[in-house]
Amino acid sequence: MKHVKSTRGKLGIFLLICFVIMAITYIRVILDLPNQLIIFESQEYVYNLESPFFVDIQADKNDIIRLENNKSKKNSLVKLINPILIKPQRLGTVNISMSILGFIPIKTVQVDVVPYHEVVACGNTIGVKLKIEGILVVGMSDIETLEGKKELPAKKAGIKAGDLIIAVNGKNINSTEALIEEIDQSNGEDIKVKYKRDNKTCVVTIKPIKSVEDNKYHLGMWVRDSTAGIGTLTFYDPKNNAFGALGHGITDIDTGALMPVENGEIVESSILTIIKGRSGNPGELKGVLIEERRELGIIRKNSPYGIYGILNKDMLSKFPNKLYPVGLRNEVALGSAVILANIDGKAIEEYEIEIQKISQKPSNKQKGMVIKIKDNELLEKTGGIVQGMSGSPIIQNGKLIGAVTHVLVNDPTRGYGIFIENMLKNAVDSQQHSLDNAS
Repeated sequence: MKHVKSTRGKLGIFLLICFVIMAITYIRVILDLPNQLIIFESQEYVYNLESPFFVDIQADKNDIIRLENNKSKKNSLVKLINPILIKPQRLGTVNISMSILGFIPIKTVQVDVVPYHEVVACGNTIGVKLKIEGILVVGMSDIETLEGKKELPAKKAGIKAGDLIIAVNGKNINSTEALIEEIDQSNGEDIKVKYKRDNKTCVVTIKPIKSVEDNKYHLGMWVRDSTAGIGTLTFYDPKNNAFGALGHGITDIDTGALMPVENGEIVESSILTIIKGRSGNPGELKGVLIEERRELGIIRKNSPYGIYGILNKDMLSKFPNKLYPVGLRNEVALGSAVILANIDGKAIEEYEIEIQKISQKPSNKQKGMVIKIKDNELLEKTGGIVQGMSGSPIIQNGKLIGAVTHVLVNDPTRGYGIFIENMLKNAVDSQQHSLDNAS
């Protein structure tokens, strides 16, 4: 009797261990699968599922891709524990549903078939000038009244840092000077302020307060209507001169808010000095914008994934002209790569890096890769990745695969990169089914 109980106990433990192993494997398969796969129309793609389970794979459309493996050549259903061969048939988007034995769901992967693409990889340092669409509130400040009291009229009315003022008393406001003029003309009477917050438009009434310091009326807030800085041009498309730069958006230094663009331009820059990066202290390319020359291009968009616009066709001689095939996320591999940069503001050079980690998480669009600077010359000059290098193109196996976006503060030799496909979505011609439709 004791022997039977012992056997049952061991069997129970064995089954529990098997269940745990299968559950862990199931979760790992889900995490390893991407949410989205982008492939070129002319390119066959092999995906190694690496699943111990037999998996049913079904596409919701039969004319965009064909799924094959060495056991089946059926269009919409593949049972496999082997690699999948995806053969594009035409441009478009298809959803592939995966399940174990047809009834335990694993994941649905969106596959976008897009046109083959080549662009010019740049690496030029550029000056960036951005005019905000409205007036950005960056902070609050007490007003000392003539009676000696401290007042915060804007805050009292509900205005917060990060709000975007777009009109006062029904009049559109596009500069700090225009806002000051409206406040001066109020003579202390209530004014109606229209502003945006989180894509919602609100209107509040604020009573300006006269300050004892300058005997003028104020609302008790700090504002900004423009910004400028230095970054790196990533690429441009010679078919339409559309460019992308930085790999991350331009945000307000005080609030962190993404700045909406009314207009902007990229101009030539001159690098004056390099502040080397050290642990805890990111370095910087210190320079000036050369504004007396014609602008290099016009900025049309400031997105979380970079700035985008159109280059001036008369200024194309300022940039490289070598075309690079676009390398999609599924082509990026761990190991050696190079970045293009002109940290001294002169010649664009290649610098060796190592891709140490590749993320498949859709939330990591700005930080799809972890990279490490391996080039001794660059390490000697900059200490690693510094401010101003954001947008430096990443080249691997002769293809443009991404751009540098951020530096790790505690280790300036390492940082993040964005996949180039996430930048091209913002810049290619929206009249075609291209990377901008692969969302």
